[in-house]
Amino acid sequence: MFYLTAKRPLQSQASVPSGKSHMEGVRGKCLPTAGKPIQCKAAVCRKAGEPLVIEEVTVDPPMPHEVRIRIICTSLCHSDITFWKLKDPPACVPRILEVIPCGIVESIGENVVEVAEGDTVIPTFLSTCGDCTDCKSPKSNLCTKLPFKISPWMSRYESSRLKDLNGDVLYHFLFVSSFSEYTVVDVANVVKVDPLLPPDRVCLLGCGVSTGVGAAWRTAGVEPGSTVAIFGLGSIGLAVAEGARLCGATRIIGVDVNPDKFEVGKMFGVTDFVLAGNNDKTPSQVISEMTDGGADYCFECVGLASLVHEAYACCRKGWGKMVILGVDKPGTQLSISSFEVLQSGKSLMGSLFGGLKPKDDIPVLLKKYADKELRLDEFVTHEVCFEDINKAFDLLIRGECLRCVIWMKK
Repeated sequence: MFYLTAKRPLQSQASVPSGKSHMEGVRGKCLPTAGKPIQCKAAVCRKAGEPLVIEEVTVDPPMPHEVRIRIICTSLCHSDITFWKLKDPPACVPRILEVIPCGIVESIGENVVEVAEGDTVIPTFLSTCGDCTDCKSPKSNLCTKLPFKISPWMSRYESSRLKDLNGDVLYHFLFVSSFSEYTVVDVANVVKVDPLLPPDRVCLLGCGVSTGVGAAWRTAGVEPGSTVAIFGLGSIGLAVAEGARLCGATRIIGVDVNPDKFEVGKMFGVTDFVLAGNNDKTPSQVISEMTDGGADYCFECVGLASLVHEAYACCRKGWGKMVILGVDKPGTQLSISSFEVLQSGKSLMGSLFGGLKPKDDIPVLLKKYADKELRLDEFVTHEVCFEDINKAFDLLIRGECLRCVIWMKK
């Protein structure tokens, strides 16, 4: 069973490939670059849908409450694909994308006390100020003081720390922008981690895997012995399966258009598979029959309004919960009968970052990984160097990978 444990420092014996921290002996020391702009390489989205351009950029020093981070490695998710292709607002270019890195704090701004130079950290797109009503409540992970928004700026100052060599502004992405050798992140978006844990695994908890696991654990509250249906067995859907498995679900039904996903899903606890589009009946009809009335918990992990309707349809009346995780195009509307909502008694909810409070819950997941309870290794199917970053996009678009780790320097 998956319990929230007391908050305490990790005592993991797992190690990075070299067996040492990436910044051994550096923590707390002021580096010569502190307080100065840094010139480094970044992959810049100059035009929607076109290959990223690797170029020299300038990263300014952190302002108060900010930290500058040297990225060790990062990954890629479908949200990047969505916003990389997007031509209409909130799209904007030139922009540095990506929100799933692990890195080392290079320097800190004023009023930063919870991390120091040399600390290993995971930046997250969701802020935790620690002071507002929502951050103090166990019921929400949506900070009021520094709310989530698809902004081209830093969260606190509405300005950029990134520019090209001509001095022109480069826009931020979801407060992280990790497709750069260095980036600046608000301390409210930083989680300190054990430096002995492998960075190419812990980076996955910056977004995708944590979102799926958290949706089952925190948002839905999946119970032991329950039945779960997951629409879309990409990395988010498989992470939901992993979370449902940890929560003790006995039946986990995966729905996908790719039959090969069932074999992959078995690694993460999927027990049954429904091949979408290959049956006279809709997936919701098949699942309702399989479960004698519907699944206890349903998750939409693709980002299609039509699948939201399908997932809601096969959610059990009376107590069923349907959770939306997929990122659809901005402006997409749902159309669900108000009579059906009233009569069925089902719940429909969204789940941003899986309902996790990053600074509280990511350490719990890291402990689960260190104790070999949470699977992270199996999500990494490919690795590329930074210069080949566009290959990672190709792999994800073609559906050939779960998570591709991009190493800045290896």
